[in-house]
Amino acid sequence: MAKQFNVPPVVFPSGGGVNPTVGNVNQRRVPTAPFQPSRPPSSSIPFMAFDIGSVPLSSGPVGGTISTSAASSSGSFDDEEPLLDELGIHPEQIWHKTRSILNPFRVNPTAHKDSDLSGPIFLYLCFCLFQLLGGKIQFGIILGWIVVSSIFLYIVFNMLAGRNYGNLDLHTCTSVVGYCLLPVVIFSAASLFIPQGSSVPRFALAGVFVLWATRACTNLMVALSDGGEEHRGLIAYACFLIYALFSLLVIF
Repeated sequence: MAKQFNVPPVVFPSGGGVNPTVGNVNQRRVPTAPFQPSRPPSSSIPFMAFDIGSVPLSSGPVGGTISTSAASSSGSFDDEEPLLDELGIHPEQIWHKTRSILNPFRVNPTAHKDSDLSGPIFLYLCFCLFQLLGGKIQFGIILGWIVVSSIFLYIVFNMLAGRNYGNLDLHTCTSVVGYCLLPVVIFSAASLFIPQGSSVPRFALAGVFVLWATRACTNLMVALSDGGEEHRGLIAYACFLIYALFSLLVIF
């Protein structure tokens, strides 16, 4: 026989009253606003926008400083030199020196008194480009030979001239060797149109351009130094060896 239990009736509140024991658990907490410091009514520091020119001038010292620096910085860009002049690259001077090499019988030594390496680097890149068009990748070889040739010519000339007349530095020798590389660069460009099997025209053309480069380099070395006229033959022999090696890179 089933046993009966007496269950008390459930009474729901009809009004707005809330059971204090239940309200403490189910009542949601209202989030409070974060702490914000109070700002002073008058601030001497103006708001700095990205556009400095748009900041209004204030009576304080900060505003006047910002407007003055912005005006001075905008005016300083107009007074700056071109980028090529800051890097030490003068195209007119390079063209003047290169044009003086084109006439092997009358080289202008006054144009090469101010030595630079911008022109030799340009001729070196042209030489490597023409060799690359001929199927020869010789960037490192040509650069190494230019460095060794400059050091070799510097040592030979200073040994011949002695302490009293050896006034050519390594920078000047490198500049002269680089600019006088122009005939070999022209020979490298012309060899692209000569058939590979014909060796006689190649050697004949190489001899002409090597003599051209040797004469130009010898005249410059003698003219830029003091007392180098008596050693012209030995200097010409050293220059001939240098540019003969460069021409062999083109032939073979």
